[in-house]
Amino acid sequence: MKHLLTLEQLSKDEILEILNLADQLKFQKKNGIEHHLLKGKTLGMIFQKSSTRTRVSFEVGMYELGGQALFLSSRDLQIGRGEPVQDTARVLSRYLDGIMIRTFAQQEVEDLAKYGSIPVINALTDYCHPCQVLADLMTIREFKGAFEGLKCVYIGDGNNMANSIIVGCLRLGMKMAIACPKGYEPDPHILEFTKNYPGMFEMTSDPFVAAKDADVFFTDVWASMGQEGEALERKKVFEGIYQINSKLMSVAHSDAMVLHCLPAHREEEITNEVFEAHAAEIFEEAENRLHAQKAVMVKLMA
Repeated sequence: MKHLLTLEQLSKDEILEILNLADQLKFQKKNGIEHHLLKGKTLGMIFQKSSTRTRVSFEVGMYELGGQALFLSSRDLQIGRGEPVQDTARVLSRYLDGIMIRTFAQQEVEDLAKYGSIPVINALTDYCHPCQVLADLMTIREFKGAFEGLKCVYIGDGNNMANSIIVGCLRLGMKMAIACPKGYEPDPHILEFTKNYPGMFEMTSDPFVAAKDADVFFTDVWASMGQEGEALERKKVFEGIYQINSKLMSVAHSDAMVLHCLPAHREEEITNEVFEAHAAEIFEEAENRLHAQKAVMVKLMA
């Protein structure tokens, strides 16, 4: 494991190694045990998309690991003024020990890894969100104890979150169902990936079909960052159908949990009632971004 560009690149064992380390790091933090595993190391954080959880969790994570994080806005870098990504990668590789990037195009992340000589961590692209889903998987295991035999369900837009959730759940032996409108399906590459897991994946346009006997629910906003111009059109397609609400949850297992990557648009993709009923899971998931990402950084940079 040289980089974290997508979840597809990781085997089941590699994902479990990250999650096991994340559990250890969380225990150490909770018990005040110092774990300066990246002392003297520096992470450059390139942000072309704004963030709350990503910036704070990576910056705090590097501090707790004994290293330093540098916030690099696209407004402050020459890459935002047209410098080729391959040149940026070569220069930053001579200053830093790792690069984290949150951007639009997956190719930009791939090029950083190709032309640079240090680890690159994908903190979100329009294609996938591997760091978030590692935190999600960590949270599922905390609340459910194991992965095998669980059914996970994603309701809504087949976006970057859906792409990574499908991969993560299938890799770890869980069944996966997604309910999305026609024309809003996951990436074709992800749908091709699901063919490696016959009988484990289902895609439908009916949320109630997907939600039957579910153990874990996921959802995300109907219009992701960069899609603001489509928000009204998307609302017409999703509203009243693709929402996690008490009626939908009534067809799932009674102890089903709900996860949301945040920020949530309450009363759109999820009702306030359901959100608050499952706030313990959702905010543990948010905290686990810190621990899962620390594990990734240790694996790549220690």
